[in-house]
Amino acid sequence: MDYETIICFEIHVELNTETKLFCRCSTRYGAPPNSQVCPICTGQPGALPVLNRKAVEYCVRAGKATHCSINRTSGFARKNYFYPDLPKGYQISQYERPFCEKGYLEITGDDGNPYAVGIRRIHLEEDAGKLVHSANSFEESDYSLVDYNRSGVPLLEIVADHTRNHLHSVHEARSYLEKMRQILRYIEVSDCTIEQGQFRCDVNISIRPKGTQSFGNRAEIKNMASFKSIMDALEYEIKRQVKTLESRGQIFQETRLFDEEKRVTVPMRSKEDAPDYRYFPDPDLVDIEIDEAYVQHIQNSMPELPEETVNRLTEEFGIPINDARILVKDKSIADFFAACAGYCEDTEKLSRWIIKELFKLLNEASMPIQKCPVSPEAFSQLINSVSKGEITDNIGRTVLEEMFKTGGSPDSIIDERGLTPIHDTNALERLLDEVMEENSQVASQINQGMAKPIDFLIGQVMKKTQGRANPKKARELLHKRLPHFS
Repeated sequence: MDYETIICFEIHVELNTETKLFCRCSTRYGAPPNSQVCPICTGQPGALPVLNRKAVEYCVRAGKATHCSINRTSGFARKNYFYPDLPKGYQISQYERPFCEKGYLEITGDDGNPYAVGIRRIHLEEDAGKLVHSANSFEESDYSLVDYNRSGVPLLEIVADHTRNHLHSVHEARSYLEKMRQILRYIEVSDCTIEQGQFRCDVNISIRPKGTQSFGNRAEIKNMASFKSIMDALEYEIKRQVKTLESRGQIFQETRLFDEEKRVTVPMRSKEDAPDYRYFPDPDLVDIEIDEAYVQHIQNSMPELPEETVNRLTEEFGIPINDARILVKDKSIADFFAACAGYCEDTEKLSRWIIKELFKLLNEASMPIQKCPVSPEAFSQLINSVSKGEITDNIGRTVLEEMFKTGGSPDSIIDERGLTPIHDTNALERLLDEVMEENSQVASQINQGMAKPIDFLIGQVMKKTQGRANPKKARELLHKRLPHFS
């Protein structure tokens, strides 16, 4: 029997506000444990919350970027549950009246066509603290410590709509997460640094026989914090649920954890529904009224979205759309390209060198482009030299490697290392004479109509000149010397 997979995410995003959601404590990452706390974010009796206006703005901004409707009246509720890292015994969240509802995010579906994935709601809530176990897992720990620095940090929760254009596959799931993270970074509400817990999610997954309309019981996989683990957990869970149904077993609605060592999901507890949390309006917080002028102000101040950037790069600079999409995956890279384009004459070559040559060096150094030692001006100067034929591609790559190591300018590196190209035709002809004499058998093969050895001779010329010869010019001269060259 064929089955349909239904995947929905509850994405949690820490907003990059300077202070917490309901107090003035700092949100700086990496501070000493419990050094950024106060009576409000630790739930002391009598402490009253005051809403962070910037967090509301960021929530509305995320809603506008994902085609949500913005509720004009919203409110906060208390979500009751009891964990050691939740000091009040409840979390201030939103329930009946979130800021944003009924949106969508467009991805490329499995069939290669645009597909609008439904978003049920986007709301604000406060983050919990962090448990630090004495061992790698709670089960193995003798004790656990609690760091409340994260308690009260503004958290954006984005809940997908399983009834409206849900995700069907692991591939679509990854596309959705990557696109959502990309948009949130573009609109500058969060850095979405996965390693710092700024972008994490719960995964809801169920299956049903194809052609049926009713939904099966879902499993929720909690606290996923890396794309690889999410994809591995999804693949395992799909297989587990299919196997269970085909063996006539029953799938229970439950919360599961992903064991990264064994690459399996394991039961944690039965899945809670809304009544289990006993939501009720928070009596310490008044309703929030959002007028049209405020929403319009946010709309007018929205940064450029990724698809808009793709269109601008292709239209303004004439680069291929596939190159533009690669550059736009990271806003910092798109900004680097735009900065270079102001100095560069051949923007298509510029995009290819960023994608192929600069990416290679950045990846080898495990370095983000924000820390790249090559400035946009220097990189553009190098591309201009290559594009004009002043230096060869090979010399250009050598120069770029040295620029990356030292931060030097291309002209100074070319002069210091003696990498000035050989333009003298007589010098190139003498080199060709030497190469053909040293490799007379290869030259004879070419004269007999064999074309493949030509590249060998050109390679020998490049080797003798340490890449300073122009391979195109050397090929032209070789053509004149070998009558059967074609």
